[in-house]
Amino acid sequence: MDEKKRPKEGLIAIIGDEDTVTGFLLAGIGQRDSSGTTNFLVCDETTKRAKIVQSFRGFCARLDISIILITQDIAGEIRKEISEHLEVIPTVLEIPSKASKYDKGKDPIVRRVYRLLGKDLDDEMRKDKMKR
Repeated sequence: MDEKKRPKEGLIAIIGDEDTVTGFLLAGIGQRDSSGTTNFLVCDETTKRAKIVQSFRGFCARLDISIILITQDIAGEIRKEISEHLEVIPTVLEIPSKASKYDKGKDPIVRRVYRLLGKDLDDEMRKDKMKR
């Protein structure tokens, strides 16, 4: 994608459960344009996978979005699409949700960092479990 077309200051998009999204909206990241397009998606147990994928791909295609935050449980539902996203911007960051504990072993960015450092994340996680 041509970076020259991106604004210098981009929006943050969020996909997650109602509590998580509401918290970020209260912090001021919410945006709705004149056509009603938003930079957030609230998901619950009735949200279809296709709707999540559609929103994720839509956020990835928008030039005004620089970061996509997605709760790790929702990210697990669209792992294939997240893995296929190779662009640096928008950056996709997985965050914990109120309902589920964050698992760094499932986070592709953490895995990538460990690989770049020449470390084995699975081995380190096993060692952490043994310490407990």
